Amino acid sequence: MQKRKRIITFGTFDLFHLGHVRLLVRAAQLGDHLTVGVSSDAFSQRKKGRRPIYNERERMEIVASCKPVDECFFEESMEKKRDYIVNYGADILVMGDDWVGKFDNFSDICQVVYLPRTTGVSTTELLDGIAHARQASA
Repeated sequence: MQKRKRIITFGTFDLFHLGHVRLLVRAAQLGDHLTVGVSSDAFSQRKKGRRPIYNERERMEIVASCKPVDECFFEESMEKKRDYIVNYGADILVMGDDWVGKFDNFSDICQVVYLPRTTGVSTTELLDGIAHARQASA
């Protein structure tokens, strides 16, 4: 009997968009079980310097409702990534290619895969577009 491959990925998933969907679908295709660490509100504030648009409970519900996702948890700190990988039994860590090289130190406990980001869509671009539209209509 072949061991099931467990995948883990992380993100804030604020203003959930097509790029998020594609990341989750492609990550899930690498194995049999996808676990997603959703950044807590406090962690998001520290990491991005702003509060998320949706709170952590809402973001968790959005991500958990996605078909490729098997389980979710709150990510509290970048420093705990190794613990999360071990605790969830991940065989593969998947991150966007904007992080290339930053998680190679985990290759001693799992395979590390960096997937290309979806071109032309990001939360930052969406927020900038909303701000621009509001200014134009004012």
